[in-house]
Amino acid sequence: MKKETKIIAGVLAGAALGAAVALILSTDKGGEVKDKMTDWFCDLLDASKEKLADVTDQVKETIAKVRV
Repeated sequence: MKKETKIIAGVLAGAALGAAVALILSTDKGGEVKDKMTDWFCDLLDASKEKLADVTDQVKETIAKVRV
């Protein structure tokens, strides 16, 4: 990823996190929103783990090719 892409992704992730926290703190039906946000964060975490595993595999493959 390019440096600019990482920065944009970080800003968007921060904005999403801020919006989620604001929703949780400002709603009367917090339990409902909290459940939805918990599910969303769990999905986000799972996707991040999968992406990290993919990147790790790519790095390992690249290192293996360089060593050969």
